[in-house]
Amino acid sequence: MAGIVTRGLNALFRTRWGVALVLVAIVLAIVGIGRLLSDGRSESPVGLGSPAPAISIDPSEDDSIVSSEPPPSPKTSPGRAEPEQVAYAFASAWVSHTGVTSKKWLDRLLPNATTDLADQLRGVDPAGVPADQVIGRPALDVVNDTQVNAIVTMNTGRLSLRLIAPDGHWLVDGIDWEAA
Repeated sequence: MAGIVTRGLNALFRTRWGVALVLVAIVLAIVGIGRLLSDGRSESPVGLGSPAPAISIDPSEDDSIVSSEPPPSPKTSPGRAEPEQVAYAFASAWVSHTGVTSKKWLDRLLPNATTDLADQLRGVDPAGVPADQVIGRPALDVVNDTQVNAIVTMNTGRLSLRLIAPDGHWLVDGIDWEAA
């Protein structure tokens, strides 16, 4: 009896039609068992349906990124220079680097720089400054009432300045260069 079964299975698996018939029988058996175990319910599996949207916020609240409030204006102490003036003065001193010593160049920057920035610039060779001329007025981006970012266009690129004024006296606290 075992020989007959063996010969029958060998003959069945030697042809494409036999293999296809076995695969169809297996798929039908799996689908039939699945239907038997589903208890006759025809609802969608979890996660495949389209439930109604859940609203969890108050629609009257404004959750946009763009604020409807006016931007903050920089606070300047009476008698002190505005951030645009400080940015322009610093940028003008920064490009005045031809034929001066490192100390003289730094001395020109000090009135408009924080002590942290002055320490970072101490010992810098002014001959390495990549620009020679300020072109136009600084463009300001007010972060808050004590911090402003200024972009100063130069003849060979853009000088980005971070200005701070914790006490209303604006000073440059950071610089970055972007070549044109």
